[in-house]
Amino acid sequence: MFCKSCGKEMNENQAICLGCGVKAGEGSHFCQNCGKPLAPGAIVCLSCGVSVKNKSLNGKDKVTIALLCFFLGAVGVHNFVLGETKKGITRIVASFCCGLGWILALVDFIKILIDSYVVDPEALI
Repeated sequence: MFCKSCGKEMNENQAICLGCGVKAGEGSHFCQNCGKPLAPGAIVCLSCGVSVKNKSLNGKDKVTIALLCFFLGAVGVHNFVLGETKKGITRIVASFCCGLGWILALVDFIKILIDSYVVDPEALI
């Protein structure tokens, strides 16, 4: 495994890169599989062919999250599964007080389907 920020080789159990201090798995400049530099916005590493697409759903299955969002998104169940506790609580309040839960869930559902839903790392508790 290689650091995606600086390209140095890392142990599989490391939480941060000892070369640059970035959390393991974060960054987009180098391939995590082979350590070679990536072109800006690359989806696949041209050196080894491995997909380098950022996991926007915290490693969760896209279909499962999409189904949760479609059926239970008005009350924020998908937000809790993704670790976005504050956003989930806000979704419950918005659903019961204003009736906006379904509209917000529809927006999230479409974002999940087109791979533009990104979990805010600062929102994770």
